[in-house]
Amino acid sequence: VQLQASGGGLVQAGGSLRLSCAASGHTFGTYTVGWFRQTPGKEREFVAAIRRSAGYTYYADSVKGRFTISRDNTKNTVYLQMNSLEPEDTAVYYCAAGARVILSETYYPRTYDIWGQGTLVTVSS
Repeated sequence: VQLQASGGGLVQAGGSLRLSCAASGHTFGTYTVGWFRQTPGKEREFVAAIRRSAGYTYYADSVKGRFTISRDNTKNTVYLQMNSLEPEDTAVYYCAAGARVILSETYYPRTYDIWGQGTLVTVSS
C-alpha cells in the first residue's frame, strides 16, 4: 500500500478544508488509517483515526467537534473534513496506515507502518 495526501492549502480562521488520503493496493480496506500533524520543532501529533469498519473513529480532544474522518473503501480513500479551522491547526498533515493497530496504540505514530508525504495546511488569523 502507498499513500498520497492532498487537499492542503491556505484558509482563513473559521474556514474549512477537506484532506484526502488516496491509497494504492487492494487491501487498503483492511487498514486502520490515521491523520497526524506536525509543526517545526514539535513531535508528530495525533489528529484522528478510523478503523477498517468506518463506525469506529477516534479524535484528538483539540479537534473533536470540528474535524470528521471518513473513508470510502470503494475509492481507497480516507478523508479529513476540517471545519472551524484555527491558526493553531496550521501544520503539515500526514496520513498513515497500519495493518495491526490495536485500540490502545491508535494515537501513536509508531503504530502505523505506511506514511504519505504530507500536505501543508495554513490557517491565517
